[in-house]
Amino acid sequence: MSAVQALTAQPVLIGLDWGTTAMRAYLFDALGNVVDSRASSEGIMRLPQPGGFDAAFESACGAWLEASPGLPVIAAGMVGSAQGWREAPYVDVPADASALVAGIVDVTTARGVSVRIVPGVIERGDLPNVMRGEETQIVGALASDAIAANSRTLVGLPGTHAKWAVVRGERIESFHTFMTGELYAALREHTILGRTMLEPVEPDTQAFLRGVTVAKHAQRAGLLATIFSTRTLGLTGALSPEQQPDYLSGLLIGHELAGLAALLESRDAPLADEVPRLIGGAALCERYRLALAEFGCRRASVVEAAAENGLWRIATQAGFVPRSAAAPAS
Repeated sequence: MSAVQALTAQPVLIGLDWGTTAMRAYLFDALGNVVDSRASSEGIMRLPQPGGFDAAFESACGAWLEASPGLPVIAAGMVGSAQGWREAPYVDVPADASALVAGIVDVTTARGVSVRIVPGVIERGDLPNVMRGEETQIVGALASDAIAANSRTLVGLPGTHAKWAVVRGERIESFHTFMTGELYAALREHTILGRTMLEPVEPDTQAFLRGVTVAKHAQRAGLLATIFSTRTLGLTGALSPEQQPDYLSGLLIGHELAGLAALLESRDAPLADEVPRLIGGAALCERYRLALAEFGCRRASVVEAAAENGLWRIATQAGFVPRSAAAPAS
């Protein structure tokens, strides 16, 4: 057996990306490769109490632990929130992998396995910001690069609560949260805007970019002054019912990016000059890439496997995986 075959013969780590509505479990070999995975809809807010966390953990990882007793386990996300399995207090910015390792807490399962939970990150101030799970993805997004200590990276994490983080070297220095995805769902499902909408068979890029452009040129008018146009453009025949969902999506993402541009410009960092790294689903990241181009930011790239790479990097830095065997995930 070759040295590489020996390293990949046995799993060495279980990683959990455990959020509000879903959980994904990863089984790693000694080279940091994911050799198996499990997806579950048992996010922390969908678990019965008491005992829900143990049952969900066993369902996802029990077979792995039966085959390989004693595997270390690391978890990130809302599992470490106040509503999670055990609270892992937030780490203050600036935060890097070392700070996250220092904030790890343990919870012991019914099986007797120690699950190490990665803390979230907080930026304090008049309007505080918090993240849980995204910090691990950001660590993973930088996994394949040699990052200079003073280099600056903009990382975007589109989703229900979109995050935009400024990373210096490998330290999360500051970040902002935009409730874009949740607002989109609420407007579609619970306001009059949704009454005239029909789900399109295929995404309408033209309607989406129309919404982005309206938001870009809204200037000080803001979201509240433009959002009703989703309905009025439909009433006047300028948007079909099938185009309205994509227009609304573009409008909200456009306002998000307009807000981000203003925040960056206040720090002398124009959005058009950035080279963002996007973390998320392929379709949503593509929407953001198109929207960013409308703001002159044309060099965005999508990062693959950020969560699993982040879990691996933090676990190896914490010593859960022997450094003599571990290799950086790519």
